[in-house]
Amino acid sequence: MAENRLARELETRSEVERPKAWQPASALPEPDKQPGYSYRWIRVASMGQQDAKNVSAKLREGWEPVRIEEQPKFKFLTDANSRFKDNIEIAGLLLCKIPSEFMEQRKEYYSKTTRDNMAAVDSNFMRESDARMPLFNEKRSTTSFGKGK
Repeated sequence: MAENRLARELETRSEVERPKAWQPASALPEPDKQPGYSYRWIRVASMGQQDAKNVSAKLREGWEPVRIEEQPKFKFLTDANSRFKDNIEIAGLLLCKIPSEFMEQRKEYYSKTTRDNMAAVDSNFMRESDARMPLFNEKRSTTSFGKGK
């Protein structure tokens, strides 16, 4: 007996889509990235008090405020009473950018500082070593897993 069946290629399956779940809006939207720049939200106020020291330090490091024209999707999200009128400030945080090569240099600087600090701590620790009871300064750790049954 021949059955009335469609060829396998002609069969369609209804796609089952997961229902979209509601999520609360993030406090800080993600900016559209421009090649060659890194972005960060810089604190300009905390609990209603201006934080001029933090802003000044970040601007001296090389961070520059992002203008509204560069990120038009933020036009209606910015604070109306902001000190930074043409820039993007949301909830006491100012969107800033810096060239990516500065971020790499900053990362290398802090990595070197960390290595130097660790070398100083290790040197101080090993100075206390005595031949009769030597100290071990092993920087490796191992992980072992048991055998399953």
